[in-house]
Amino acid sequence: MKLFEKAERLKQLPPYLFKEIDRKKAEIKAKGVDIIDLGVGDPDLPTPQHIIEEMKRAVDDPANHRYPSYSGMNDFKDAVAGWYQERFGVDLDPEREVVSLIGSKEGLAHLPLAFIDPGDIALVPTPAYPVYHIATLFAGGDSFFMPLLRKNNYLPELKEIPESVAQRARMLFISYPNNPTAAVADLRFFEEVAAFARKYDIMVCHDAAYTEMAFDGYRAPSFLQAEGAKEVGMEFHSLSKTYNMTGWRIGFAVGNPRGMEGLGAIKSNIDSGVFQAVQRAGIAALKGEDSCVNEMTQIYQGRRDIMVQGLRDAGFEVTSPKATFYLWVTVPEGYTSAQLATRFLEEAGVVVTPGNGFGEPGEGFFRIALTQKKERLREALGRVKGMRF
Repeated sequence: MKLFEKAERLKQLPPYLFKEIDRKKAEIKAKGVDIIDLGVGDPDLPTPQHIIEEMKRAVDDPANHRYPSYSGMNDFKDAVAGWYQERFGVDLDPEREVVSLIGSKEGLAHLPLAFIDPGDIALVPTPAYPVYHIATLFAGGDSFFMPLLRKNNYLPELKEIPESVAQRARMLFISYPNNPTAAVADLRFFEEVAAFARKYDIMVCHDAAYTEMAFDGYRAPSFLQAEGAKEVGMEFHSLSKTYNMTGWRIGFAVGNPRGMEGLGAIKSNIDSGVFQAVQRAGIAALKGEDSCVNEMTQIYQGRRDIMVQGLRDAGFEVTSPKATFYLWVTVPEGYTSAQLATRFLEEAGVVVTPGNGFGEPGEGFFRIALTQKKERLREALGRVKGMRF
């Protein structure tokens, strides 16, 4: 029967490994258990008030009620370019090197449609944010997975990519600071990536959503700071994590003008741009003082310290991250990632994300999101310490 038969691209989607945990979560909630959810990477902190106030003013302006520009308001793109110059020392042409996005996920998902043909290869890290592989699949491409291993500080080993694969590759995805491992990369690594991309004519797509969520004085670099990076690459940023604006759906892509042109062509045929009132709020965020971002990172740093020490006291192996609001924790011997996550949920009412949900090399780890208040984190630790491993 052909009626409502799913397309092959949907049939090829990897299995939803969290389905059983979601089912069990609902089952346990129905029993009245107080669940502490450390699985979702969605900030619990509110959007800063000055951004909200600008949104209120913009919503009242009828000029913002019409279709926006597909590539973004000039004022928003100017604000992005100004932020990049101030934060990274990178010069951007707002007209040719900046595109507004309905959240960075949307841009990442659409980019392969512009540059990947059926049979082309994208170099995709694993474990990783699933959209890189899924977007490649939807474009008809093939993913060559680059394992991110602890022994390599969760950086891909570019020299391990077969010559035949590198020759066919059209796109390379990276993301630092990294989700889910919380690893960071330095400028030297980015320069290696840029040189590799130039050698094989590969487009680099850097997902930089977590650069501003950094601790202990660490400042994450931009890929575009690397020599020659703009010749081969694009960078995707989001206001979601930096300004607690996940639900607002606004981000931007910057970098190579031809990359911007291709992405913009896809978007102009699929969506109608970002609501201008949200762009006005984004301008207020990018041009505002850094105090709200600094306050947020201090809160997450405090939560990180509580959880890292508490998990270590409970016998878990975990590295204290320099950035992101994630912890990448080693699973105790005798358990799989999914088994441990299920046990946490069933016995402690604590939700964590099994590492294999991000790709096969994630087996043996679980991810914790620091998106609960300190009191709830301490409560979660108390419950976990009461379990035997």
